[in-house]
Amino acid sequence: MRLDKFLKVSRLIKRRTVACDAGRVTVNGKPAKASVKVKVGDIIEISFGNRQVKVEVLDLQETTKKEEAKELFRYI
Repeated sequence: MRLDKFLKVSRLIKRRTVACDAGRVTVNGKPAKASVKVKVGDIIEISFGNRQVKVEVLDLQETTKKEEAKELFRYI
């Protein structure tokens, strides 16, 4: 699954293109563009201003309900 799609489906970021294009996202320690393929077990780091969010991908789904979105990742 593409990184931008995962961020949108998991509800980590509201707008898919914003974080990826600004260079605020890394996958497994490497800067990532929106088109990077994400797989289960990958570590994603996102910079929100002063705050850093680090998550591990647990599952990939094309669509999900708001309540189930939290099951796609876990905070590290």
